[in-house]
Amino acid sequence: LETTTMDFEYVEYEDYTPDNDTETNTTSPGLPVFGRSRSYVTHILVAVNILITILGLGGNSVVIWICGWKMKRTVNTTWYTSLAISAFLFCVFLPLEIFYMITSHWPFGLVLCKITSSALFLNMYSSVFLLVLISTDRCIMISFPVWSHNHRTNKKASGIVLLMWNLSALLTLPSMIFRQTTVHGSVTQCHTDYMGHSLHHVVALSRFICGFLIPFIMIVFCCSVLSVKLRSLTVKSTKPYKVMAALILSFFLCWVPYHTFVLLELDLRNYSLEVFQTGLKVGTTLAAANSFISPVLYVFIGNDFKQTLKQSLTSKIENAMAEDLRTGGLNHSRSRSVEMI
Repeated sequence: LETTTMDFEYVEYEDYTPDNDTETNTTSPGLPVFGRSRSYVTHILVAVNILITILGLGGNSVVIWICGWKMKRTVNTTWYTSLAISAFLFCVFLPLEIFYMITSHWPFGLVLCKITSSALFLNMYSSVFLLVLISTDRCIMISFPVWSHNHRTNKKASGIVLLMWNLSALLTLPSMIFRQTTVHGSVTQCHTDYMGHSLHHVVALSRFICGFLIPFIMIVFCCSVLSVKLRSLTVKSTKPYKVMAALILSFFLCWVPYHTFVLLELDLRNYSLEVFQTGLKVGTTLAAANSFISPVLYVFIGNDFKQTLKQSLTSKIENAMAEDLRTGGLNHSRSRSVEMI
């Protein structure tokens, strides 16, 4: 029997047939990854991923700039900066996966194969855990305002973020250990060799439980508590409820398709391979979209961030215009010249 190696974008799972562990390449250079019938879908998803890369790099760079350098350091800016750094790292490596998606060929070597996959799954865990931290922090602030005021410090927030990154790195180890490259003629594939069907099940289930199920339950719980507390405070504005609804909905839409098809991969014999291939590609693209949706939900809706961004951009424009005037042959005092330097 032959097995079909399936490496979709930045997904590291492959089709595993227990009867035979031999992998064969079914793609040829110059041919669409999934054939003519799905090339149109592939082209659309490639375009979407390119857009995600551009928006993700741009949006998260602005967040890092504003929260890291323009705003006063607080617990909130610590959460937002970490979330933006996680998404930014994801988007840095996404072009390599887009190239692999288009060509089915990995020319970047084994080290980048391991690092790229690890960086992408590191983003999955770190971003999800940060969403849990932000939701929990807001829940504690509303439920225990006095305790929160006395114990909520920047130092503790930084320590929690550091622990979160360490936990994310630990859960990402399977990507670093089992990611391999295989050469088939002129085509090199970057894939995962788990060397056992049971290990594949363990990794897939652990990612679903730790990377989605438990965080999602915690986010829903925190948002529910926030909703009850805000209603008891008779808050007239409905904006907090809309933000919470958008948070839960975006998290659900971005990650449910991905994890669903990853779990379906564990028993492909009961499903259409073509439907699974297309579904997993769409699911991974939606998961990638979370890299720029999260900053929008958590940061751009904040009045402090928007005001700081507006002031920073206005200041940049004013400085640029002032520079033009200063270099336009006008006479300036010595004190003004010193200010220019």
